[in-house]
Amino acid sequence: MIHPGSFVKQLVRDLRAQKLRTFLTTLGIVWGTVAVSLLLSFGQAFHTQMIKNIAGLGNAIVIAWPSVTSLPFEGLSKGRRIRLREDDIELVRKRATSLEAISSEYTDTLQLKHGKRTMAVDVSGVSPIFGEMRNMIPVMGGRFLNPLDEAKQRRVAFLGDELAETLFGSSDPVGQTFRLHGSPFTVVGVLKPKEQDSSYSSRDKDKLIIPGSTFRALTGEKYINLFIFTAQDVQRTEEVTDEVLAIIAGKYRFDPTDREALMIWDTTEMFQFMDAFMMAFKMFLGIVGSLTLVVGGIGVSNIMSVVVEERTPEVGVKMALGAKPRGILGQFLMETLIFTAVGGFIGLLITAGICALFPSLGLEEYVGIPTVDVQVAALTASLLGLIGLVAGFFPARAAANLDPVVAMKMT
Repeated sequence: MIHPGSFVKQLVRDLRAQKLRTFLTTLGIVWGTVAVSLLLSFGQAFHTQMIKNIAGLGNAIVIAWPSVTSLPFEGLSKGRRIRLREDDIELVRKRATSLEAISSEYTDTLQLKHGKRTMAVDVSGVSPIFGEMRNMIPVMGGRFLNPLDEAKQRRVAFLGDELAETLFGSSDPVGQTFRLHGSPFTVVGVLKPKEQDSSYSSRDKDKLIIPGSTFRALTGEKYINLFIFTAQDVQRTEEVTDEVLAIIAGKYRFDPTDREALMIWDTTEMFQFMDAFMMAFKMFLGIVGSLTLVVGGIGVSNIMSVVVEERTPEVGVKMALGAKPRGILGQFLMETLIFTAVGGFIGLLITAGICALFPSLGLEEYVGIPTVDVQVAALTASLLGLIGLVAGFFPARAAANLDPVVAMKMT
């Protein structure tokens, strides 16, 4: 059995004898490790940021707009306009078996006055559940609309963050008042800034949200502009969408398969596409980084072949004194793994440093914040270990298969 102290001394001696080759080979392992871990970290960060941006629109919501029929049905001609009221939304809420939540939305551009400022703002009248469905989180100290606001037709409003800043500057908007469409309103909450790269009207940061009942009383509007809903199980969203469409089609007598009578935007499809796309993208990044690491592994294999050649007489002596082939094999494999582990550790440190400095560049909105998480580190370490074993196995096997007599004669 090889003494640990002797093993370390031998390893240090080998490295000193091949300083340039050792440096270049270590550099290859370091660079390969950085390539794998950095590409995977950035790929994961980009995926997370894209999901975050998409989620700015809502939590797996389906958006539906009443429109015009495109198919004849039961003797009725096509081209009929479908107009929904609040009681239709209540009907869907009661009958749809797998529905998680639903909210109508009334929209219009109304005149807002505050102090000497007069401006036109996009106003939405919604149900209290709308805020949760659309990821409209209030800044601390405020709130979203609640059921009492809806039941009592309160003149209260929830403001987008940029709209609030435009109206009230740096002062706290909560509790302040303004006039909307000639009526006084009180601010009860302000949107916490969020990422949002898609919308079906204006961005939430510029919107003004009031209770749907208040909107109807204020404007006299009877018909909803659209409604949004979510399924209890995201995987069953399409099934729930068909059920909602069938309920409305049954009341207004149009073909349940007519997707123009009720125009549908299923946002869960974006999540599914993004997951599939990013999986392929991360696999591509991982393959590119792995190939770079393989090049470093070839360098390790080369230097170990040189080490075996230079230490052939020594191996012959050890085998003549009783060293087993598996002991010789284990020694050279261990040296290779240590060599690979040191390069990998340095590479991971460099990656962690780059990830730590990256947020200061201000590019989070576009690519997210990369981090060397447990998954990335484990995958990189596994790949390093595999490459180290393969790179060291063939030189080590060559050393273990040497004939002791022939090996001692070689210089």
